[in-house]
Amino acid sequence: MAKGMREIKRSIKSKQNMKQITKAMEMVAAAKLRRAQEAALSARPYTDKIREVVSSIAAGSGNIKHPMLQKREVKKTAYLIITSDRGLAGGYNINVLRKLMSTVAENHRSKDEYEILVVGRKGTAYLNRRNISIAEEVTGIADAPKYGDIKPVASKAVQGFEDGRYDEVYIIYNRFLNALSQIPTLKKLLPLATDEFKGAATQYEYEPDAESVLSVLLPKYAETVIYSAILEGKASEFGARMTAMGNATKNATKMIGELTLTYNRARQAAITQEIAEIVGGANAQG
Repeated sequence: MAKGMREIKRSIKSKQNMKQITKAMEMVAAAKLRRAQEAALSARPYTDKIREVVSSIAAGSGNIKHPMLQKREVKKTAYLIITSDRGLAGGYNINVLRKLMSTVAENHRSKDEYEILVVGRKGTAYLNRRNISIAEEVTGIADAPKYGDIKPVASKAVQGFEDGRYDEVYIIYNRFLNALSQIPTLKKLLPLATDEFKGAATQYEYEPDAESVLSVLLPKYAETVIYSAILEGKASEFGARMTAMGNATKNATKMIGELTLTYNRARQAAITQEIAEIVGGANAQG
């Protein structure tokens, strides 16, 4: 009985230590979530404005023959997936990766029909375990990403489409709703849908001509969409981690309570047994 009580007490101590860790991680994730959410929200006006400008120029300039606006026969598709470098974030990473695998399974018969560009170590590790080749990867992105952090992978995706290496480019990421809800999202990045550029309300003056301006703005717009998705992904990551660590803390508290109750019962049983043995010994001597 004493051995069993020592094991229970050791288990309680272990759960208490784990609870301290998960509680600290929950608080850190909550602090980072606030900053990441602010960054994602502050980036939206810029993304909306550049889209408005591009829409206005494209809608008001007749037949624009920019490569990023041209649809062609789809022979190869690129998927840019956004994952995290660290785990302990609930279903954050696996939901995105499942979305990728189901999309690939539904739309492609051969690995030659698609390429994958990855942000985050978790995505890289997942694909490597399944022997899926990665065209480009970016890891070590800061908790507060800068535009330059994602420039290599964004430029490769955009340039790959312009050069004809890819006929379509999609982003797969977690769209942030709140700390409890992140939605795995498949978003078509390229080619840009020309029907989205109809009916622009604002007119802009520009020079030298529409095609020259769009040749600069369209790649910038595509890269901005990718950057915005990464900011949303960061907010989703911290929201998922805060929720996961909060649940872990609650579970640890519940387990500590159950173990404490078991320990107290075992201790009471041991005391009762000792008393019974003392009384029995006294009666035998009397």
